[in-house]
Amino acid sequence: MPDQYEQVPDTEVLQDRADRPVVRVGGTVHRPVQPWTPAVHALLNHLAAVGFPYSPRVLDVLPAAGTGSPATEVVTYLAGESGPAGWAKVVDEQGLRAAARLLRDYHQAVADWSPAQPPAWSGGRTGTGGPGELVCHNDFGPWNIVWNDVTPVGLLDWEYAGPGPVMQDVAYALEYVAPFRDDEECVRWLRYPGPPDRRRRLEIFAAEYGLSDTTGLANEVIAIQRAGLDFVRQLAEEGHERQVELVAAGHLTEIADRIRWSEDHRHLFD
Repeated sequence: MPDQYEQVPDTEVLQDRADRPVVRVGGTVHRPVQPWTPAVHALLNHLAAVGFPYSPRVLDVLPAAGTGSPATEVVTYLAGESGPAGWAKVVDEQGLRAAARLLRDYHQAVADWSPAQPPAWSGGRTGTGGPGELVCHNDFGPWNIVWNDVTPVGLLDWEYAGPGPVMQDVAYALEYVAPFRDDEECVRWLRYPGPPDRRRRLEIFAAEYGLSDTTGLANEVIAIQRAGLDFVRQLAEEGHERQVELVAAGHLTEIADRIRWSEDHRHLFD
């Protein structure tokens, strides 16, 4: 835990990473400010203004605690179940449908956002996108949804937000909720009672999101997987601590194996 929180009551470490510790202090969440934090705050303030109820609200930016340390953002804490608990929520078809509606509602809330000052995002892009694009969440998975039973009550971790095609978020989500994983992983790690009906689950998510056609969705997911591999490699080469650790731990090989599985089992989704 960062030193400044050692004696603070009602404090809980939510993410224990040296580069980006996240700490709950009462009903608030504190994390280090990053270069893209102003863009994320602009997005969150827009979502608050249009009444999107699932995003944290920006409360403050505290000055750096000492020389060489970053400033700290303060946002509201969203109570509920998240993280690893989220996987079981989307096994239930009710939770699967609810997740798709949450993504749809977010996209509707952000579709017309056009701030006067173009935001600068973590991926290097600026603005809110060109034709057919909007500001994607870019990490929309069961672990980043806050749940009350199988009902979403919040959406977390906006640090990877940035402009992209609408299908970028949809395909990213489908990798994890269809899911594009082998039977053993589905049963052992993802809380499925048996091999999932992936085609049915893809169709359910697509329909609840509002898609009238599922043609090509498997290809979209595989493209997102490939882009994810390239992104991790790029960030590691640039020296970002988290990605350097992931590459050293063999994460690129793991992603490549998943891509091969998706390519070899496309028939389960088409």
